[in-house]
Amino acid sequence: MAKQLTIFLENRPGRVKSICDVLQQAGLNIWAFTIQDRGEFGLVKLIVDKPSQAQLVLAERGFACALKDVLAVTAPDQPGNLNKLGTALLHKNVNIKDAYGFVSPGDKQGICFLEVQNNDGVDIAALLTEQGFRLMSDEELYEL
Repeated sequence: MAKQLTIFLENRPGRVKSICDVLQQAGLNIWAFTIQDRGEFGLVKLIVDKPSQAQLVLAERGFACALKDVLAVTAPDQPGNLNKLGTALLHKNVNIKDAYGFVSPGDKQGICFLEVQNNDGVDIAALLTEQGFRLMSDEELYEL
């Protein structure tokens, strides 16, 4: 399963840059990110090439951060795929708690990172396959 690095920080100029500086100095690559405003504080969520190493170097520099499992879902870049994904999850009572994604320019594959609430124990991989999506393995994701 993919790992999302979540960093809690003050909402002030330069804080995001300081995270980027630490990761760049450690030779780590940010693949996807989202920043959420929470008033005086914020959340930065990252998908990086080496999540455990990124957490360690940020924690050593005093950042409050944690790793969380998320799903990495991929599909061809086509209109309506996010609607199709949302509908399939809805029909199985799977709640999307958080999501963000991008399209890989080289192969035109959409990659979506999802945090879901799956109270009914639905086989997510099978559901995705039925709908033409694919759940990426750790090996696939971290070999990008």
